[in-house]
Amino acid sequence: MDRSENSPTSSLRIAEDIVPIGELKAHLSENIRALRVRHRPLVVTQNGKAAAVMLAPEDFDRLMLQASFVAAVQDGLSDLDAGRVVSDEELGRRLDARLGTATRPTKRK
Repeated sequence: MDRSENSPTSSLRIAEDIVPIGELKAHLSENIRALRVRHRPLVVTQNGKAAAVMLAPEDFDRLMLQASFVAAVQDGLSDLDAGRVVSDEELGRRLDARLGTATRPTKRK
């Protein structure tokens, strides 16, 4: 996974990325615009404790896509461990039986 400077999973910068809720309210538009530029989460505190985390929509989408990918890989590994796998040839036979034999493209010279 990407952990570069522009990744939503890059390290927090304490001085920049943690803001009390009162300060967030006072500078809401500025803070929201900054999310898209810096690609790091903004931790909002209330009474000195973390209360929320804000992300740019693109960063949230990226995190959800990464989580989905990781879950799919874990599912595949679980299937492998449980023996729920078939060979390429068997898969081809099953697909042909279900969908009909497809015309395979010929190789161009």
